Amino acid sequence: MAYGRRVLFDVVREVAFGGIGAAYAALGTPLTDNARQIKIVNTTDAEVYISFDGINDHLRFPTGSFDIWDFTTNKVRDDGFFLPTGTVIYQRRVAGAPTSGALWISVVYGAGGV
Repeated sequence: MAYGRRVLFDVVREVAFGGIGAAYAALGTPLTDNARQIKIVNTTDAEVYISFDGINDHLRFPTGSFDIWDFTTNKVRDDGFFLPTGTVIYQRRVAGAPTSGALWISVVYGAGGV
């Protein structure tokens, strides 16, 4: 079994305030690898929901907030606990439309196993 030996960063997935609507929309492209860590940042002046299926509200982010999710704390095994490759992350506003800021997600994954 191969273990990830290097930390790599996926492209930032970002949407400006004007792209955050009342219905769920994809926040960038699907994940290109198993995500070991994600950081979600909301610098808008409105609360936003995050969904991992585009239907249900899974996470709620207040104005000016962020969270870091480390799925594989101190683990390097490739059969571990990940947000899987191909996952699409969705976003929508909770109530009123934001008028400033952005919402973005940074993703960390592992590579270079032996």
